[in-house]
Amino acid sequence: MAGTRAEVKALDEADIERLRAALAEGKPTPVWFTSAAVGVETGQQAKVIAFDEPAEGDFIQVRPHGSRDVLSFSPAELTTVKPPARPKAVAAPAAVPVQAPAPVVEGIEPGGDAEPKPRQRRQPQQPVEITVTLHSTPEGEWSVDVLVGKKRTVRWVPVPAGDVAKVGRLLPAEVGEAIGVAITTARERQTRRVEQLKAELEAAQRALRDLG
Repeated sequence: MAGTRAEVKALDEADIERLRAALAEGKPTPVWFTSAAVGVETGQQAKVIAFDEPAEGDFIQVRPHGSRDVLSFSPAELTTVKPPARPKAVAAPAAVPVQAPAPVVEGIEPGGDAEPKPRQRRQPQQPVEITVTLHSTPEGEWSVDVLVGKKRTVRWVPVPAGDVAKVGRLLPAEVGEAIGVAITTARERQTRRVEQLKAELEAAQRALRDLG
């Protein structure tokens, strides 16, 4: 159909190999988000940071332009084709308001009030399946991912461990217990790490004093 913009070419195997080679040489090639990408603006530029292994699903890690966050996307959500520049909007001349004569409705005198039309009721939205996933690293860093139907609306956003603990107390006992064990284990790990760092600092300070 005339006037329809051509679909943007998503990444293929050759594109991915070129991106891998450029990244290995320290010269990452810029990519842009396609309309299939969720949670970002179509056409926004990004920089490839790393590739997950195995190369399945959302395995390409990128940093959107102007952001410090590193997000993972699939090849279908990225392209090496730079989108065309958007044309600048031209301000239209201001319209001069013209007062039109009041319409004459059969059975109603000019200047009278017509009965308002009944509002159309909105069709109720169909229920969709929502999947909320909480993920914790061994270091105790939590993140959340949300799928509404087949659309990912939240992509692994960091969540404070304290907020996760509060939610765990409102969930079934088995879920709360699992969350509590993960947080306790991470706390113990961090405590041991702090003690180790303190011992290393004290040893370094003693060595510095011995050196005069």
